[in-house]
Amino acid sequence: MTSTNNYKKKLIEVAIPLEAINAASAREKSIRHGHPSTLHLWWARRPLAACRAVLFAQLVDDPSSLPDQFTTEVAVDTERQRLFKIMEDLVLWENSTNEEVLERARAEIRKSCGGKLPPVYDPFSGGGSIPLEAQRLGLAAYGSDLNPVAVTIGKAMIEIPARFAGKEPAHPSARDRNHHRNAEALAEDVRYYGMRLRDEAWKKVGHLYPKAQLSPAQGGGSASVVAWIWARTVASPDPAFRGAHVPLVSSFILGSKKGRETIVSPIVDRSSGTYAFKVKNTDISKEELTASSIGTKAGKAQDFICLLSKTPVTREYVRDEGKAGRLGARLMAVVCEGKNGRIYCNPTDEMQALAESAGQQEEVALARETFLSGSTPTRAMITGGVCSAYGLSTWGHLFSDRQILTLGTFGHLLEALRDEIRHDAIQAGYSDDVTPLRDGGSGAFAYAEAISVYLAFAINRSADRGSTLCTWDSSAKMEALRNTFGRQAIPMTWDFAEGNPFSTASGNFISNVEWVTKVIEKFVPAAAGVERQMDAQTVEYPDNVIISTDPPYYDNIGYADLSDFFFAWMKRSIRSVFPDSFSVMATPKAEELVATQYRHGSREAADRFFLEGMREAIANMARQSSSDFPATIYYAFKQSEVAQEGISSTGWATFLQAVVEAGYAVVGTWPLRTEMANRMIASGTNALANSVVLVCRKKDEVAETISRAEFIRALKRELPSAIGELQAANIAPADMPQSAIGPGMGVFSRYRAVLESDDSPMSVKAALQLINRELDEYLGGIQGEFDADTRFAITWFEQHGTKTGEYGSANSIAQARGISVESVKHAGIVESSAGKVRILGRDELDADWDPASDGHLTVWECCQHLIRALETDGEHSAAMLLKKIGSEKADAVKDLAYCLYGICEKRSDAKDATAYNALIAVWTELTRQAAAIHDTGGDRQTRLDL
Repeated sequence: MTSTNNYKKKLIEVAIPLEAINAASAREKSIRHGHPSTLHLWWARRPLAACRAVLFAQLVDDPSSLPDQFTTEVAVDTERQRLFKIMEDLVLWENSTNEEVLERARAEIRKSCGGKLPPVYDPFSGGGSIPLEAQRLGLAAYGSDLNPVAVTIGKAMIEIPARFAGKEPAHPSARDRNHHRNAEALAEDVRYYGMRLRDEAWKKVGHLYPKAQLSPAQGGGSASVVAWIWARTVASPDPAFRGAHVPLVSSFILGSKKGRETIVSPIVDRSSGTYAFKVKNTDISKEELTASSIGTKAGKAQDFICLLSKTPVTREYVRDEGKAGRLGARLMAVVCEGKNGRIYCNPTDEMQALAESAGQQEEVALARETFLSGSTPTRAMITGGVCSAYGLSTWGHLFSDRQILTLGTFGHLLEALRDEIRHDAIQAGYSDDVTPLRDGGSGAFAYAEAISVYLAFAINRSADRGSTLCTWDSSAKMEALRNTFGRQAIPMTWDFAEGNPFSTASGNFISNVEWVTKVIEKFVPAAAGVERQMDAQTVEYPDNVIISTDPPYYDNIGYADLSDFFFAWMKRSIRSVFPDSFSVMATPKAEELVATQYRHGSREAADRFFLEGMREAIANMARQSSSDFPATIYYAFKQSEVAQEGISSTGWATFLQAVVEAGYAVVGTWPLRTEMANRMIASGTNALANSVVLVCRKKDEVAETISRAEFIRALKRELPSAIGELQAANIAPADMPQSAIGPGMGVFSRYRAVLESDDSPMSVKAALQLINRELDEYLGGIQGEFDADTRFAITWFEQHGTKTGEYGSANSIAQARGISVESVKHAGIVESSAGKVRILGRDELDADWDPASDGHLTVWECCQHLIRALETDGEHSAAMLLKKIGSEKADAVKDLAYCLYGICEKRSDAKDATAYNALIAVWTELTRQAAAIHDTGGDRQTRLDL
């Protein structure tokens, strides 16, 4: 490794327009058409705006590193603001294909790189955002991942478009247009052959998707079916009904538009032990609508009620029956396309029989025995719910017979379609080279395989919209089919919606093809791209490579366990294209670098596996990456559970420790607010609320060892100017704590070791605490003496008062102080739930609080309880409490009251300002009274002096 001292600083090591990047990243989450996230589902993708900005800032020189060109601070700032403006334009979604904007950015990169552009590599490429943006900026893009689904997504994003960029379409109807840019021809062919695939599939299985006959009241005639609404069924536990199956329904509501409400109404004949479903859309009372909203459940998240006997059907009974393979399905309603919205029809025996007839085809049983025979995740594997607990234990169990037959037909026909595409491509002028796509082929044979990869994605999109885990969204705005992966889980569904892939409604096959083509049309393959299936710990990097990577997030998401859903169908559709990846039974699990307890036997073993593997992967990056540029590593937070005293989120500090031990010096940290506030996984959880980009340089291999005192002196010497630069760049107050970690860790990690007073090496966590203390002293003077929980509370109070705020902002502040939001919650300072955080008001504090028995005592609590005692019970009560608090905390409580008084003044919060002022006003009297108290515990006669 080479020294970290002799290099030109890049923009990302000094300042970036963080607010503009965060705003563009957050907005991007709501963009759908043409966004790569809609090419194929992958979890926790990085926003393109963030990746693009980080790469630009990672490559472009900061003007402070060019003193010959920018001789004054004013000149440096002017140039930096010019670069910021380029970045602010660059991050906008509308400019992602704007060649003028992109070329301005590329020109700056070329200038900083001396005209020779280095390659960029992401060894944890996942959804492919980082390599895609590197390629957009004109850099050779490399990505690798262990997961074959992720690798195929990467190939479709950076490798295939670059290989066939600028070519003409192969299909016979394309002869009247020339000059296709980028991947436009590829998109046109995917659209054309997608329609061919749909038409051929219709010939095979179209008879299974007939139109529905409308009643005279509905206008008569026939209508195309959008979806069939089914209920899972189980034998009634009441022996009187001799095993008759009864429905398990979450909701009977089909449509909830005001004035057009529609429900399924069960008509029960208990004497014969039978029932039927009828659609009802008139004369629905409020009580009937309310009852319909819980289906056959006894209440929300409760047992079911037997429709025939009105007795409970317990979850345990349903689980046992499901595992025994004895759950059934009953058609409840049929949704049709109408001129003025959805038309809901009664189910018929003929429609149910037709759907069930698909099971007579040999292909269905064969699919369940072969490529759909893999196991679905169990509760030990993923969070968010699993269906395996109810007997849906293989991928084949997740699909109805008709769904398996149809999806399998698409996959089977894709094989034959490749021959047609190859023939058309030869006729269009492609070479008759038989080198396959996987070996770098670019002739007609490889092109046909390339088109089939994108059509396989359309099939996978159809599988996501075509399993029995899909439900019907009856909300007034939607009345549409939901997809399988509404969140990162595979939960059980009771009533489900079976979509019609040949309709024109949401989720049909052609619409899925169109989603794919719109993404391809927006690819800008401005450089070569390579995606490989490799382990990050052993990957061999190109020379002079730049690393930008987004590693797995501890144990947040079981990528491999979830991706098997798609892997199974890709085995059917493109195994011949990538035989090495799709000839195995399932995606690699044992080597996946995620801390999953079920794979390693214990939480400790899982954590050890993750951290050792991550340290090795990062060390591999540090050994092989360029010394001329910093590396960037994205980190997303995962909060640990509340344990005993000393609770903190260990993931952040431990990850930083792994980075430093691997051979990197951390020289920058930038908090990125990139996650959607309404993510389903965030409902009721605090997972992945915020992210940080670590900026790293290779550590000097002759780095010296210093003492704790020397480290603190270095912080005091260097941190203020770095914070000043951050403030000059308009870093928001909420982002300042984590942003300041970068220059602080830059001091810490450039040394071989910082020794404590006992000569043991200082941990990163201890260094963070010292960095945070220095930051607090710089920003708030006396605040640096408080405990971390109190310092969090001060910052949060300054920004939000006692109002609710976003967990992401709280997480940023807490992590920068070396603790977690859960720690502050455990201390009794905040309430944290459903992605929101709020400081507790004094009237909400524990009335029986005793500082002597509080195992997580904070200055904040002492101050707030003291004010409450003063306001509620007067000076004597407050003095008694002050005596219990003791002299060690008393001065800090007084300092906090001064600090909070100043904050309230700034916030124009007169009421709270008065409370803190009143405490300070009587402080002398309180301490006098407390000093005279000899017994604070009733029977004890112990003198406690203040």
